[in-house]
Amino acid sequence: MNVFETTESEVRSYCRSWPVVFDRAVGAHMYDESGREYLDFFAGAGALNYGHNNPVLKQAVIDYMMADRVTHSLDMNTVAKREFLETFRDIALAPRDLDYKIMFPGPAGANAVEAALKLARKITGRQSVINFTNAFHGMTLGALSVTGNSMKRGGAGIPLVHATPMPYDNYLDGKVEDFLWFERLLGDSGSGLNEPAAVIVETVQGEGGINVARAEWLRGLADLCKRHGMLLIVDDVQMGCGRTGPFFSFEQAGIVPDIVCLSKSIGGMGMPLALTLLRPELDVWEPGEHNGTFRGINPAFVASTAALREYWTDDTLEKGTLAKGEQIGRVLDDLAEAHGLKAKGRGLARGLQFADGDTAGAVCRAAFERGLLMETAGPEGEVAKLMPPLTVTEDEVEQGLSVVTEAVHTVLGKEKNA
Repeated sequence: MNVFETTESEVRSYCRSWPVVFDRAVGAHMYDESGREYLDFFAGAGALNYGHNNPVLKQAVIDYMMADRVTHSLDMNTVAKREFLETFRDIALAPRDLDYKIMFPGPAGANAVEAALKLARKITGRQSVINFTNAFHGMTLGALSVTGNSMKRGGAGIPLVHATPMPYDNYLDGKVEDFLWFERLLGDSGSGLNEPAAVIVETVQGEGGINVARAEWLRGLADLCKRHGMLLIVDDVQMGCGRTGPFFSFEQAGIVPDIVCLSKSIGGMGMPLALTLLRPELDVWEPGEHNGTFRGINPAFVASTAALREYWTDDTLEKGTLAKGEQIGRVLDDLAEAHGLKAKGRGLARGLQFADGDTAGAVCRAAFERGLLMETAGPEGEVAKLMPPLTVTEDEVEQGLSVVTEAVHTVLGKEKNA
């Protein structure tokens, strides 16, 4: 472990929660260098929806690489990119009656968000963007400006401007009319609110604490955007690619965003890839106006194409995700009732909210000691977050829930006895 502590930057974080050296990973399991097995309810923060080293996706990439196919291509035309574009159009977009142009903004979710914000401002000629309390959209300056977490924002070192936060669904007391404050500001010439170019939203806030927006709230937001000429951007970086059940997390609400940001599991098996989807009439970019060196990572195109063909030509994965999500939800509901906690989530993005971050952190540590990887979320780290691969088996879910239950009882039992 010495080289990590002496040579790597202090900015590292996940390795502090899991102080072992990992060596292998298969499906929903990781193994440290001593051979100890860990059940993974973290899944690369949502980048591994199809599990570690998924054999179908891995073989597609191995075959591609062994044939000396193009690896890096910026935005040049390649066979791999053509196959991805055709497959994504035919499997992800067309069956859902979605008509989007596909932009490759760079390798990460923050790149997709930056491109969306830049495009919205270019289209509307406005500068201000509306974001929501407890949002997380990335660590680059534009993405940070629409992120809520004060610690992450503080790392910018400069003022983060041209963004105004509004209350997320159920942020207040649950009795205040949806968008009461937002709509009042938009309609009042004395409010001081600059006319927004866009609104950016997560349908489920992952890093913000597994906060789920109701379908009716999302529909109301989409309607508000239309009435006031604001573009609606859905950040589906963590909750897309089936994490909540459907391929896109906004499908349940029946809305069609103007712009959609995808990354994480769109890369298939943890490979870097990001997409910014935009309505065709919004595609007003000049050639090269937004670019980057790593927009054409062809092995990621190959893995993503294989994932789409393997998992999204029918509804088997979606139904399995919803069923296993309910399996987790039932156990979390029981734990919440037994200990006065709050169970949260949708699909296979689930959480258990504790009184404070110390307690949630202790539960995650107790789970790690018992061979389960899970992280905390929320503004104070008060939510223990469960995000296994979508390909996790029901037996593995049951095994993980057994560990979570034991960890919660152990930690809260100790607290009661203290």
